[in-house]
Amino acid sequence: MLKRNFVKSQRGISPILATLLLIVIAVSAIIVTYAWVTTFISSQTGAGGTRLEVENVYWNSSASTTVFTVRNVGVSDTELRRLYVGEGASNLLEVTTYTDLPGGISLPVEQATTVTLNWPNNLAVSWNNGETYYFKITPSAGASIEFTWKTPTA
Repeated sequence: MLKRNFVKSQRGISPILATLLLIVIAVSAIIVTYAWVTTFISSQTGAGGTRLEVENVYWNSSASTTVFTVRNVGVSDTELRRLYVGEGASNLLEVTTYTDLPGGISLPVEQATTVTLNWPNNLAVSWNNGETYYFKITPSAGASIEFTWKTPTA
């Protein structure tokens, strides 16, 4: 008798409440997953149209310029708008006014163009030999490209 009373005294949630609780958990999981997927897809498609690659950086000491060769390897045309340079990734300065970018340079798909940076500029009077500089080129659409390049040692 004692065993039988013990089993009868245990209570749980009703099957209806258990079903409702599972539905609420499933709907919440679906909403969170949907929010994450839409954010991820929008960030990927926004950057997918234009993709830039820096092919070469030429340091011309006689003309006090730095010439960047940039290629659009994406699937849509763009326009190069801004150039930033710095001695570290966290202290980039805009030097667009010291380049041939102020009006923008058109860059069709699978084409390359050059951007010329004149020294002196906002960063320095001239570059230091053997030093690594940080650069960032920003297009009108798509993701910016950040890269480093070391100056010649002599």
